[in-house]
Amino acid sequence: MTETAGSSGRRAIRGAEEEAQAASGLGDGSPAAARPADGLPPRERLLAMAAVSLAMTMAVLDGAIVNVALPVMAKDLAVDPAAAIFVVNGYQIAVTAALLPFASLGDILGYKRVYLAGLAAFVAASLACAFAPSLGFLIAGRLAQGLGAAGVMSVNIALVRFIYPHRMIGRGVGNVALVVAVASAAGPTVAAAILSVASWPWLFLVNLPVGGLAFLVASRTLPTTPRSGARFDALSAVLNALTFGLLIVGVDRLGDADGRAIAFAEIAGAVAVGAVFVLYQLRLRAPLLPVDLLRIPAFALSMATSIASFAAQMSAYIALPFYFQDVLHLSGTQTGFLMTPWPIAIAAMAPVAGRLADRYPPGLLGGIGLALMASGIAAMALLPAHPATLDIVWRLTLSGLGFGLFQTPNNKVIITSAPRERSGGASGMQSTARLTGQSLGAAMVAVIFGMTQGAGPERAVSLALWSAVALAVFGGCASVLRRGRAG
Repeated sequence: MTETAGSSGRRAIRGAEEEAQAASGLGDGSPAAARPADGLPPRERLLAMAAVSLAMTMAVLDGAIVNVALPVMAKDLAVDPAAAIFVVNGYQIAVTAALLPFASLGDILGYKRVYLAGLAAFVAASLACAFAPSLGFLIAGRLAQGLGAAGVMSVNIALVRFIYPHRMIGRGVGNVALVVAVASAAGPTVAAAILSVASWPWLFLVNLPVGGLAFLVASRTLPTTPRSGARFDALSAVLNALTFGLLIVGVDRLGDADGRAIAFAEIAGAVAVGAVFVLYQLRLRAPLLPVDLLRIPAFALSMATSIASFAAQMSAYIALPFYFQDVLHLSGTQTGFLMTPWPIAIAAMAPVAGRLADRYPPGLLGGIGLALMASGIAAMALLPAHPATLDIVWRLTLSGLGFGLFQTPNNKVIITSAPRERSGGASGMQSTARLTGQSLGAAMVAVIFGMTQGAGPERAVSLALWSAVALAVFGGCASVLRRGRAG
């Protein structure tokens, strides 16, 4: 039941090469009927992507939409605002800890089953959150909601691989990136709009009709995918949850100077458990943490690029509002409007990048995109003392266009460099890399702000932005290295 990681990695590479041969008509002459269907017909493809888009929109929105309502929730539930923060953190921890186990279940049971189960759990948990009588019940509902969101996020890119024909996978990944960007940008606006006419439970109740429609369409249109027949490894799932759970909790606590010692202990615990986790995975034929896929150079470089780029983006996202409000003395509303060009630019570039990724080397596109993003962030760090609105807008637009050009080609490499039967693991790793990068970026800014207390917000923001530039440059270099490595 076990084999060495080297032989497992070689098998993964052979599987990816065989798929590429099949897609290009250079296979071993086996009949076409023996190969998996190359995507859905156009009408079914459109409906399937509509279902995927609806579910992803809810999952992404609920990761941020609650932030706006936290003060109101704390007041209504009569709890301390600091305690209410776990309503947000609990969701993030549940999503991150469950992504890889659900991705493994997708390989075992089929991606459609895991997707539908996750969607149903998300909708049911939304109902529980809406009627939660206390903070404890609300947090429990958010944990369940996070598990449901993980079921959706863990296999969404894997499903795209079966929804679209091979020649159009970049376009499909670009459409998912577009949905994520739009949902991220719309989060605060949607929350504010709902709260202006209704109470905070409606932030969750709106998921019921949307989720019900998504479930109905998905159950009828999502493709039935092959199943691996492997057994689910519960020990791997526990080790995975402990590793990422401790890591996220520790990283989140780094910003608290009084709790920094505990944070370092939690991170050390995550590293220790993670080491045991990885060593155990190296012994397995089909590991839950796909360490065998990391032996594929294009896959490993794409993961490094993803973590670095999302850390850079999150660093800028967190630092810039402090610059706008504490240095330029702008209002919260003005800050929100000034932050909007970045996600809008991502949304505008995502479908374009998807088409480009089907025609040009993704590694090169990703490198160019991250170079543009680094240039935009560096330009923000070099802003004059009293910038005009246009000076800010074009810099953030350049950053967003660069990130949008990088994201779709990079995700395409992550999913297509893995063998077809390991699409779930690759999809789970893609989402895990995104969340890990975002958490590390947030922690980096928290540490920088803590170390520069007394030096003024301008100094802290400048250091955070230049750190983001360094991360984007590192990610761009890793992206370009994929040229000639199936990426």
